[in-house]
Amino acid sequence: MSEQPHAHRWAAVLANDARADGDFFYAVKTTGIYCRPSCPSRPPRRENVLFFDDAAQAEQAGFRACKRCQPQQRSRAARNTERVAQACRFIEDSDKAPSLAVLAERAGLSRFHFQRVFKDAIGMTPRQYAIACRERRVQTALASGQDVTEAVFGAGYESSGHFYANADQALGMAPTAYRNGGTDQVIRFALGETTLGTILVAGTERGICSISLGDDPEGLIQSLQARFARAQLIGGDGVFEDYVATVVGFVEAPAQALDLPLDIRGTVFQQRVWHALQRIPCGQTASYAEIAARIGAPAAARAVARACAGNTLAIAIPCHRVVRTDGALSGYRWGVARKRALLDREAKAAHNDAHTDC
Repeated sequence: MSEQPHAHRWAAVLANDARADGDFFYAVKTTGIYCRPSCPSRPPRRENVLFFDDAAQAEQAGFRACKRCQPQQRSRAARNTERVAQACRFIEDSDKAPSLAVLAERAGLSRFHFQRVFKDAIGMTPRQYAIACRERRVQTALASGQDVTEAVFGAGYESSGHFYANADQALGMAPTAYRNGGTDQVIRFALGETTLGTILVAGTERGICSISLGDDPEGLIQSLQARFARAQLIGGDGVFEDYVATVVGFVEAPAQALDLPLDIRGTVFQQRVWHALQRIPCGQTASYAEIAARIGAPAAARAVARACAGNTLAIAIPCHRVVRTDGALSGYRWGVARKRALLDREAKAAHNDAHTDC
């Protein structure tokens, strides 16, 4: 329990925010009752409110459970989260994509309600999730050297034609090349130096596929090699030297946009998140919850965080502009110190631009 002010907790209570259910409970000293954040009861006065980390603490302090929101029971959000988790496991373990009717029946919900609950939690429909699982199975099978046809049908595709229609987007290269570890693929790269450390830019004929930051140039190259194990890496390419210069220039003096051709590879959900990140203006930030809402999946903040962690295009896909709901900086693939420095530079650049406009 803490009697210190908690601005974000109080804001959740005022908003009846179901997303905060389970994170904390609040009690009202004048009534002797404790509630979950989403309780529809009339908001109490702030000076009468105490916050608790769990229901047991509230009861030990002498408060009784609210009869409206029933905080001692599992929340509807928690029950739905469990339903979705079970559905995901069922989809992942199924040879073929289960129908919406089957999934809804297993969850004990109507098809419409289940579809909505699933999409709110995951950020995609059950069918899209099944497709993503099928793509991962193909990737795993091909990476192990399995025959393309065998991998396609083993993953649950009903025809090879259906797979090949989307293979380039799913794999980023031809299936045979993917099976061979990218043997036929050429990855060009170049290194540069910034005040935040070494930067590596790499790309295919389709565009930039990797931008990474670090302290050890050799380590960055080794990471690139591990990601494209059998691809042909070509360093010191003149075109990529220009791309590096562009990225370095942005790091040192942030502008409104970083215009580069990108070879973006990820699941449907990841790409939706990354597209939303690219729309955050330079000098501004957004929370994981805000990004989840923008892509139409308000309950998928944790999935958004995982998509940010999976981003391999630093700066170009600005995952450094995503922060926690309370404004604190969370983890960053290339170091929290770099994240803070990038945000400080962008905020200063935006301030200077606004001052110039005035």
